[in-house]
Amino acid sequence: MAKTKNYFTTDEAYQEYILKGVSRTFALTIPQLPPPLCKVVSNGYLLCRIADTIEDEPNLTAEQKRQFSQEFIKVVAGVSNPKALSQALSPLLSDSTLPTEKDLISNTHRVINLTHSFTKEQRAALHRCIHIMAKGMVEFQQNSSLNGLKDLAEMDRYCYYVAGVVGEMLTDLFCDYSPHIAQQKKQLQKLAVSFGQALQMTNILKDIWEDRKRGACWLPQEVFTEVGFDLKNLSPDHYNEKFGEGLAKLIGIAHSHLHNALRYILLIPPDEKGIRRFCLYALGMAILTLRRINRHRNFNQGEQVKISRGSVKATILVSNFAGGNNISLRMLFYLLTRSMVNGEW
Repeated sequence: MAKTKNYFTTDEAYQEYILKGVSRTFALTIPQLPPPLCKVVSNGYLLCRIADTIEDEPNLTAEQKRQFSQEFIKVVAGVSNPKALSQALSPLLSDSTLPTEKDLISNTHRVINLTHSFTKEQRAALHRCIHIMAKGMVEFQQNSSLNGLKDLAEMDRYCYYVAGVVGEMLTDLFCDYSPHIAQQKKQLQKLAVSFGQALQMTNILKDIWEDRKRGACWLPQEVFTEVGFDLKNLSPDHYNEKFGEGLAKLIGIAHSHLHNALRYILLIPPDEKGIRRFCLYALGMAILTLRRINRHRNFNQGEQVKISRGSVKATILVSNFAGGNNISLRMLFYLLTRSMVNGEW
């Protein structure tokens, strides 16, 4: 990622370049989509990453995050200048923000140029997502602490703001792209939030220790209090069996959301191979990550439960081979996730 911002002759070329820099996972999954969808979904992901970068920057005060987030919402809507936002935000970014993310902030105008080139329906889906996400993240970041979230309802709300709304955006874009998929829109939208929550809950569990280093905990106090564990006592240096019990409960809840994610995918027509692969890659990697977390509930850093490159390749091969066969997908899901239901290590 050593190219300068002036290297690219088109905004689309820059978008393809920076996507690979800010996310290896989505740089792998998004290109599976049909070209028209690939372009707009890539743009949607980068918009979300800009919003996320604002919220994650430790040098910004809560008030600055709120102001920049509100300004970014206006930028996406086309009523504020993206270059002015970049010029104000870029000098405030610390070394905690990755170089590729800094590059993305500096080139917000390139991303926004593409955003505003899409159809009315596509722009509406992107703007709705960013509007809800940016406002919601500000609320939770202002109240984040090592004590965790209050209960499951609050965790659900957090997951909606950072991932569920993305599921809704993708569903809108899929249905806009395909009249065949649009016939299932009502059912898809019912499952879209759960699909997003499945992926986000997996990330929350995987990143427990990294989040704590940043002064945040997104686990629900309620679940751990019920089994006799106080999240205030959570430490990477000492594993508590009661904490493991609470973790197992959350894994079971995540499993139910993963099942809804499968139901969502099965509603996509099998002949839409690219869209199915895009969804299956994400689902497969989440399942394998959650399996590792379930087997190693005493892990104390995310790297210990991160899936290998071999597992990623296996996910791709299996998804490509069985992606059009609903019966095979159901069987694979059962075989891979049954330990999560039975509480096995």
